[in-house]
Amino acid sequence: MQAKSQQSKGRDWAISSLNIAIEGLNLAKELSIITPARAAFGSVSVLLVMIRVRLLSFCEEITQTHMYPGHHGQQTGLCRTRASLCGRM
Repeated sequence: MQAKSQQSKGRDWAISSLNIAIEGLNLAKELSIITPARAAFGSVSVLLVMIRVRLLSFCEEITQTHMYPGHHGQQTGLCRTRASLCGRM
């Protein structure tokens, strides 16, 4: 139990740190008058948002896996070939 609470605290800390960094970069982008700096701040901000979204979705997948592994314990749709997946697009 203690390990899960420490993981939860670490995850919460990482997400809050990402939120603070994203807000800081957005503020720096707005205040900057140099165009290349604005582009760099914007790019890094977008990258951190993608990391945050991935972290949140990864954490959600872990909790869902432990709660409900799938229909009768099976996961369907994961054994398709790349060609069959590309053919549907």
